[in-house]
Amino acid sequence: MAGEATRAAILDAAERVFADRGFDGATMRSIAEAAGVNQGLIHYHFDSKERLYGEVFARRAGDINDRRIERLQWLFAEAQPGVPPLEKVIEALLRPTIELGRDPARGGRHYAKLLATAANATDLRSIRLIRRQYDGIAAQFIDAIRRVVPGISRADAVWGYLSAIGIAIPLMARTGRAAELSDGACDDEDVTSVLERTILFTCAGLRALGRTTDRDFRTHPQEAI
Repeated sequence: MAGEATRAAILDAAERVFADRGFDGATMRSIAEAAGVNQGLIHYHFDSKERLYGEVFARRAGDINDRRIERLQWLFAEAQPGVPPLEKVIEALLRPTIELGRDPARGGRHYAKLLATAANATDLRSIRLIRRQYDGIAAQFIDAIRRVVPGISRADAVWGYLSAIGIAIPLMARTGRAAELSDGACDDEDVTSVLERTILFTCAGLRALGRTTDRDFRTHPQEAI
């Protein structure tokens, strides 16, 4: 295989093996076997398992974030009089994530599993990885939320952003659970339907946060809710 093709094959195989076995359970040998290459080629292209793991995330996170920022910039450029609807901002945040998780050509369920695991992990490797790949884009969307939700504080915009991501990550993979819980009324194969409801739910929460101060929450939690 040529250099770029070899590199891509290694990344694809590593993504599958890391998803199935986790970072600690995956070995360079198992990744080489899955990629159909000599183990030495992995060391040539990526030096170490740590770097390979980071490159697996960087490839998919880069894809997601490029699509997010393109949508976000277009929204604010086209908005009249300069403030797009909150629903469109949240769609720009969530759609690239959910769509990538449904696309086997771009990692699909394997990256969805990796991201869900890393995003909820407390080890230093995972924390640093998520920060490196996602904190920059997170800050841009937090700022965007503050621009389009009147009255929302930065603290509430951060919590709202994290809540939105917490909803989106499990929706990256098709599990069939929604159909099971709804006796067939829900279909998680229908990405449009999934996004419509997720966006509606998320925006309602963000707008509620914009109407509720931190003091209201602490002093009168039931009234705030």
